[in-house]
Amino acid sequence: MVQITEYRNAKSLSADNSILDLEINHPDYGWIPYTLNIDDEDNTVNNDDLLALIGSDFVNYTPPTQEEIDAELALNIRQTRNMKLQHEVDPIAGNTLRWNELTSEQQAAWTQYRTDLLNVPQQSSFPQSVTWPVAPS
Repeated sequence: MVQITEYRNAKSLSADNSILDLEINHPDYGWIPYTLNIDDEDNTVNNDDLLALIGSDFVNYTPPTQEEIDAELALNIRQTRNMKLQHEVDPIAGNTLRWNELTSEQQAAWTQYRTDLLNVPQQSSFPQSVTWPVAPS
């Protein structure tokens, strides 16, 4: 078990202070990022001794603001939208041979689906709630 005698920049990631992000001065690797979780059963680093060393010398947990929550949610939704564009739309619309095999109605449906995906962030309930368009069959 590695004994840690120096740490810096400790910050709580949970309201009960059971998870801390910090940097430790590892005897072999020097200063490295480390997440201390009191429920972690890995014995590479002695978390009990490290927790005793830190004591109350850490930045308290600050819950995210609603603005931060909404920004993270919006990012996740946009990533899902981008994945749908890349894996559902692009293989058809970006492939001339496939696209030309479609009827004009099918092309219109795929064009509308792409537009609807791009417009997801403009929905009035975004990002708290979105209605995902359905891909053409």
